[in-house]
Amino acid sequence: MPKIDIRIPEAVIPLLTKPKRIKILVGGRGSGKSISVTDIVIMKVDQGSRVCCSREFQNTIDDSVHETIKQEIERLGVEGFSATNNNITSATGGEIFYKGLARNISSLQSLGAVDILWVEEAQTVSKKSLRVLTPSIRSGADNDADMPEIWMTMNRFSRGDAVSERYLARAEDELARCGYYEDDLCMVVQVNYTENPWFPPELELERVDDKETLSVEEYDHIWNGDYMESVDNATIKKAWFDAAVDSHIKLGIDPKGATIATHDPADGGDSYGYSCRTGILYTDVDELVAANGNDACDIATSRAIAANADLFIYDADGMGALLRNQIAENFKGIKCDVRPYKGSNAVDDPKQVYGGIHSAGPKDKPKTNEQTFKNKRAQFGIKLADRFYNTWLAVVKGKYIDPDTLISLSSDIKLIDKLRSEVCRIPTVPNGAGKIQLMSKERLKSLYDMDSPGMYDCLTMGEELPQMTKKPVKLNFRRAV
Repeated sequence: MPKIDIRIPEAVIPLLTKPKRIKILVGGRGSGKSISVTDIVIMKVDQGSRVCCSREFQNTIDDSVHETIKQEIERLGVEGFSATNNNITSATGGEIFYKGLARNISSLQSLGAVDILWVEEAQTVSKKSLRVLTPSIRSGADNDADMPEIWMTMNRFSRGDAVSERYLARAEDELARCGYYEDDLCMVVQVNYTENPWFPPELELERVDDKETLSVEEYDHIWNGDYMESVDNATIKKAWFDAAVDSHIKLGIDPKGATIATHDPADGGDSYGYSCRTGILYTDVDELVAANGNDACDIATSRAIAANADLFIYDADGMGALLRNQIAENFKGIKCDVRPYKGSNAVDDPKQVYGGIHSAGPKDKPKTNEQTFKNKRAQFGIKLADRFYNTWLAVVKGKYIDPDTLISLSSDIKLIDKLRSEVCRIPTVPNGAGKIQLMSKERLKSLYDMDSPGMYDCLTMGEELPQMTKKPVKLNFRRAV
């Protein structure tokens, strides 16, 4: 019997060693992820297994791995397979068939017994699809060896993606250390082109060219399987964010100034945001875990009071409008300036000239805030971007920048990776009047499956400043003699 040339990189072998409910192969281009799983699927189906191949968006069979599997069966030279336009069967009784998730997620609930569900490009799977997908794949097996498995192949995109949040977040430290992670539920393997002994020369030409022409972030995302934290026209770049982490320590600054706490009450089931900074240093940025908006509001106000906040800002454009009395009651007797924030409002200081990194117009004809920004949300979003940019100039480029115009994020912030994903994925969009406008939350959801960026919103609200109450100065004049 001729030897079959199965192409499974050594790094992938652990996925074949034991049963596991969730098995994930993550990495960049040229890693051999898809071919590895294709060869495994062919082996399993040749032994009588039933395999469903899926992806989030599959309008026709051409969007599936159907053709890839057919070509691989031919390359391997295995016999007993028959292919139609919709499925592949084996003489052993095995079968390969295909389903899209986004438009047919309910069909998974009546899928029936499968041995393997393979989800290709799993980074695109929505939270809705993932919620339905995992409980739908079951067979009633009495032991782990017969348990149906969900295999996922993916390149990272955002830490806020459904699979990244649900499975990769727990694995990242171990993946960085040894490329492998395992717990009772899932197994994750990191594999890149460097682990693929069949990496083709034509891809090597592309890789070398990308290394020379792409940004470091783009290259690392494509070839090393790193997260792509930013999007086109993002107001804040990943490099700026990274420069801001512990920037006060990097620059030897002792943060002093007012303590400002902010709260995003959220709408429609979104997360509840909270942040607190003293001077330029954010020590607390979080998503509050609460049963409802009122409970979240109590948590936010309690944390602000415990931090001895000088100013408490809450978003009053949506649900926050209903919390006014509760917030006032919580701060009763507390010396703290409490202020609602409405991003839909007109800009602050409309006649003041804007001179930040997004300024437009010739130097002899500078534009004012009202000429530059669509609304207060855009204005404060760009104020925040200016802080991050200034910090990057100071930390990375070594330029002297007024310390009061910088920002520092404590590395102790537990959700700092998720915060990065929010902060670096807020783009500008075209505006008919030529003003700066930020992409709406609804558009962020539809384009990037991104939940309302509550922590980012809290940082923008943090650009509010306490009112400086000045006592009248009593002047004593002495008549000259």
